[in-house]
Amino acid sequence: MLEKRQFYINGTWVDPVDGTDHKVIDPSTEEPCAVISLGGKADTDAAVAAAKAALPGWMATPVEERIAALERLLEAYNSRTEDLAQAMSMEMGAPIALARTSQAGAGAFHLKNFIAAAKAFEWEKPLGEHAPDTRIIHEAVGVCALITPWNWPMNQVTLKVGAALVAGNTMVLKPSEESPIDAMVFAEIVDAAGIPPGVFNLVNGDGAGVGSQLSAHPDVDMVSFTGSTRAGTAISKAAADTLKRVHLELGGKGANLVFADADDKAVKRGVLHMMNNSGQSCNAPSRMIVEASRYDAAVEEAAAVASAVTVGPASEDGRHIGPVVNAAQWGKIQDLIQKGIDEGARLVAGGLGRPDGLNKGFYVRPTVFADVTNDMTIAREEIFGPVLSILKFDSEEEAVQIANDTPYGLTNYVQSADADRRHRLARQLRSGMVEMNGQARGAGAPFGGMKASGNGREAGSWGIHDFVEVKAVSGWAAE
Repeated sequence: MLEKRQFYINGTWVDPVDGTDHKVIDPSTEEPCAVISLGGKADTDAAVAAAKAALPGWMATPVEERIAALERLLEAYNSRTEDLAQAMSMEMGAPIALARTSQAGAGAFHLKNFIAAAKAFEWEKPLGEHAPDTRIIHEAVGVCALITPWNWPMNQVTLKVGAALVAGNTMVLKPSEESPIDAMVFAEIVDAAGIPPGVFNLVNGDGAGVGSQLSAHPDVDMVSFTGSTRAGTAISKAAADTLKRVHLELGGKGANLVFADADDKAVKRGVLHMMNNSGQSCNAPSRMIVEASRYDAAVEEAAAVASAVTVGPASEDGRHIGPVVNAAQWGKIQDLIQKGIDEGARLVAGGLGRPDGLNKGFYVRPTVFADVTNDMTIAREEIFGPVLSILKFDSEEEAVQIANDTPYGLTNYVQSADADRRHRLARQLRSGMVEMNGQARGAGAPFGGMKASGNGREAGSWGIHDFVEVKAVSGWAAE
């Protein structure tokens, strides 16, 4: 079993001051796979102090040098992708093939996009031709607390660290205690890239401890958090007393609108997207809302596709899905499946308990409910597991009404051959992102939501914007 009790503070690995042991559980086996330390207030204070001391020098570093540092970070990252993949597969249950491609690959993708965005970013510019003596300067926010989740660890770490770093901020990263090992590998990557001491710091901890301490810390200027809506609300309240900036990327309950003229692969695509990463994605298309004339066929196809999805250990190669992250999540998903049955939804695939042949590990049966109405619990709550709800609509107006009738607003999906309809819906759907006909968003596109899905945007130039202050300077000598 791995022992990883140290923290990365001020450019060195240090022992905790008042840490407590925490076992990291392999969700495929339910056995401990590592021991880390959860930090205490003294550890948090030490990391924040290191970031604060490093801030003036890093802010003053020319942007070209910060971009060069990001390029070194990308090179070092690419040399450790297998280590990152193995860590994520072990600690949060991503099948190793998914861990190597999507999970580890996401980090390199985002760092590469930040490099391109930073080179094109207008860090300083005149206000306009009407006011050439007024200068607009984008500068670092300051010391940033970065609190990341377990479900897409490197995706979220690089989205936050990459933007914060190139914008001239210093930072303290608190990864999820469920998936801390990959973040510690990332700290080794930062060290290998020659990032100056104190610019990047890592302290492990839980939300109630280090997370709360960072959120309320008077020397932290910004909190960037990805996780549950409940935790995001608590962080906002904790940060309010010090008026720090708060960026939140929270939950979702994505609607996938499937019209009668959708392509032949639309239903299968939607089911497999829902089951990816064992359903543990905030942007998962968890409500498939199907036009009445295609509804019965869609239900039959969705059930067949889900029933063909295989489940197995994360360490095994293949295209199966792995376990969910822990016992608490497994229990929550089981309760919500039972709630769907109790409230009258029609179970057409999967259901309660573990898949056949898997008696240990936090495995969930790929599950599909039909005849769901939008007032049912499974249509309202974010399940965060491989559970799909299928609803029916008769008109475009009804489809929009159902899709928008949710507290969340992260990602919605549209499947239709009618371009005019797609464009109408893209404007009417209340979400930060709309994906149509299976087309992924372009490199550097902003990621984020509205309503209970949070605020702010990550990735590309939008991600950099969230980590800068805008300063207006008058009396600037015209160039």
